[in-house]
Amino acid sequence: MTSTQAKTILLAISVTAFASSLIIFPDISFEASIRGLNMWWEIVFPSLLPFFIVSEMLIGLGVVNFIGILLEPFMRPLFRVPGAGGFVWAMAMASGFPSGAKLTARLRQNGKLTQIEAERLVCFTNSSNPLFIFGAVSVGFFYNPHLGLLLAAAHYGGNFLVGLTMRFYGSTKAEKTAAHSSFSFTSAFAAMHEARNEDRRPLGKLMGDAVLSSVHTLLMIGGFIILFSVLNKILFHTHITSFLSAAAAKLFSFIHLPPELSTPLIAGLFEITLGSQMVSQAEQAGLMYQVIVVSFILAFSGLSVHAQVSSILADTDIRFRQFLFARFLHGLYAALLTPLLWKPIYEQSSTPENVQPSVPVFLYEKEMWEKWLLYLQKVGPLFTICILIAYLFFYAAAKKE
Repeated sequence: MTSTQAKTILLAISVTAFASSLIIFPDISFEASIRGLNMWWEIVFPSLLPFFIVSEMLIGLGVVNFIGILLEPFMRPLFRVPGAGGFVWAMAMASGFPSGAKLTARLRQNGKLTQIEAERLVCFTNSSNPLFIFGAVSVGFFYNPHLGLLLAAAHYGGNFLVGLTMRFYGSTKAEKTAAHSSFSFTSAFAAMHEARNEDRRPLGKLMGDAVLSSVHTLLMIGGFIILFSVLNKILFHTHITSFLSAAAAKLFSFIHLPPELSTPLIAGLFEITLGSQMVSQAEQAGLMYQVIVVSFILAFSGLSVHAQVSSILADTDIRFRQFLFARFLHGLYAALLTPLLWKPIYEQSSTPENVQPSVPVFLYEKEMWEKWLLYLQKVGPLFTICILIAYLFFYAAAKKE
């Protein structure tokens, strides 16, 4: 039996077992599906859609070329990617995964990145957005607004270290001897104007294409969120999660981490929201150890996000295995940065006991994230439905052309 045949049999058995589980546990599957759907149309869709549409329009208008020329002297020496990678990095940090993969794939399809450069870029532009870190995790799960800054510093700092590490991937003599571009507004504007002339789409057409592309990607993301929400629940109820957590507990004891966090870690490897929530409930493990594990989960991103990224990259020649390696690396960096930053960031901004801290500005920022999260949960479904109706309109108009 060849390896390809064995892979086919393994995949067929796995999918058959999953389908059987849906029949055996219909109530659990339905509840998990509703949970995934609520997360998608309340939070994910309304928070990601504006970034997706704006980024598509910026690419079409040539603004990315303008930014790319300006950031070339910074991005090329540090990460060995073109300056346009700075645009992807900034948008990914603001909007969260999988926007980094989507924008990287888009630039690769437009010929603005080589295969190696795209693989480097996608590795360090995968990050959680601030809304999830500050609003959902620190305030929603831990009820501790001061953890947000610590988690964000470890998360984005780990991503920066991943970028520095991946610059050594796929080195070539041509890249080493290439001269770095100078900072020039004139050249940047010329590149933007040239890109706009090459695109030639009217603004209305550009906006319609941006909506179609963005909603199509978000529908795919929603499907993966629902699928892995169901998968995670089924694995828990079939005791596969407990079996895997027993092995993880042995590893935890070896590296001096509380074994109570092994089950939340396994859940988080599949889906970050459920895993982070379970970690926050394991209070007996100690707060610092909880935050270390949450940092790893946020950085690894969960197999749900991995599946989304894999689907996006499938339309390009960007290989997925480098992304998977980078996620483990990001998890390790974020977990190691957490105890290093614990005292200078967390302890300096909070009181020793579990007393409400008296830092007005800092507290106001976290309340702002919490209010924004609650606002999204309130208006998100209506916003999603309205955009889906607009999507159908644009889709029907595109079909008539």
